[in-house]
Amino acid sequence: MVLGNSMLIPVLPEMQKQLGITHFHASLVITMFSIPAGIVIPFAGFLSDRLGRKVIIAPALLLYGIGGLIAGIAALCMKECYWIIIGGRIVQGIGAAGTAPVAMALVGDIFTTKERSKALGYIEASNGLGKVVSPILGSIIAIIAWYATFFLFPLLTVPAAAAVWFLLKEPNAGGSQQGIRAYLGSVGQIFQNKAGFLITAFFTGALALLILFGILFFLSDYLESSLKLFGVKKGFVLAIPVLAMSSISLTTGLVIKKKIALMKKIIVTGLGVITLSLGLLPFLRNPWLDVAVMSSAGVGVGMILPCLNTLITGSASIQERGMITSLYGGVRFFGVAAGPPLFGLLENFGRYVMFWSSAGAALIMGILAVIALPSAAPGGQKAGQDRYAGSGVKYFGKLFLETITLKNSVGRLVTRKPFQTETGVQGKDRERDGGHREKSGEKK
Repeated sequence: MVLGNSMLIPVLPEMQKQLGITHFHASLVITMFSIPAGIVIPFAGFLSDRLGRKVIIAPALLLYGIGGLIAGIAALCMKECYWIIIGGRIVQGIGAAGTAPVAMALVGDIFTTKERSKALGYIEASNGLGKVVSPILGSIIAIIAWYATFFLFPLLTVPAAAAVWFLLKEPNAGGSQQGIRAYLGSVGQIFQNKAGFLITAFFTGALALLILFGILFFLSDYLESSLKLFGVKKGFVLAIPVLAMSSISLTTGLVIKKKIALMKKIIVTGLGVITLSLGLLPFLRNPWLDVAVMSSAGVGVGMILPCLNTLITGSASIQERGMITSLYGGVRFFGVAAGPPLFGLLENFGRYVMFWSSAGAALIMGILAVIALPSAAPGGQKAGQDRYAGSGVKYFGKLFLETITLKNSVGRLVTRKPFQTETGVQGKDRERDGGHREKSGEKK
């Protein structure tokens, strides 16, 4: 899945020249892969809980390859091919929805002890390794033609789909036997009880990937304009920030195990590293120093993601894990989708605006992480205490959830919906109060 964007980033400037499109239109090649993936991922997670993980992952990989073929054949055979390429990317995004997020749930199913954090660390590290290899691989393949990268996708996804289908053994292969209403109710209960934690965790992961892909998009053009690096050389330099991220992801996964308090500290520290790195970048004028500091932001991302993966997969049982991890994956995809166009837009206002606004977002998310993320394992909590948030955070998380689902008076005020249910309840309360008053009067 990770090749879907990273392998194309070094090719975007050449694609822009060959097709005669704008910088913004080139960024949509990334965005129109990630947005459909973000939309479809929750449905893929729901189906994986109902039907099993393999039944979703294998067909999704094949669909991923078909999207690459559509884009590649259009670029090879048509002069006006841009929108067909975008269509192929949308198909790829739909296929990607059933791969990595469902695979994360599968890892959570298979590993139930302290090995889970290590396994998820390997997943995030392999994800990062793919990001390291893919810019180099994309640059090498682009020597043939800029569109040759699209034809690599089916060559990779078809064997992967076969391996998943024939070699992978999964626990609970038949999926959940819960009724749909009970299933959705249990997922809703998870969010109601842990709203503050889950919302903060989801958006922290999205912001980390938004910043990473925004930096890579900016760096792809910056290396050509400042250092005159093209092709494979540029691919190797683009791989440096991602190599920093993947190596730290692997180390973090090995260290954290199931230490809840340590995970929180590492996440907050990672957001601090990103904030300092982005805050420093506008003052630098040496391109190689820029690359080094951007790589330190990659270190921050590598600290954050394995911890979030472990916390989120551990927040749900095997019956609901696919939906929870897929919702998280969907939010992450929206972060990936927003990064390139957002950095491209902010670049028009200068380096100070681009980097400092991103640093400010990381700082705010760090403060929220301090407040909302769990600090202790279940054994250290008092009875009735929610391990995923303090009472204030839990209250505001529930308030937010009930507001967006129009279950409380705030949500109804926003949409100007009548308070029929509330009025009925209030009327019954008045009748009850009146009855109590009458009884107390009789006693007197």
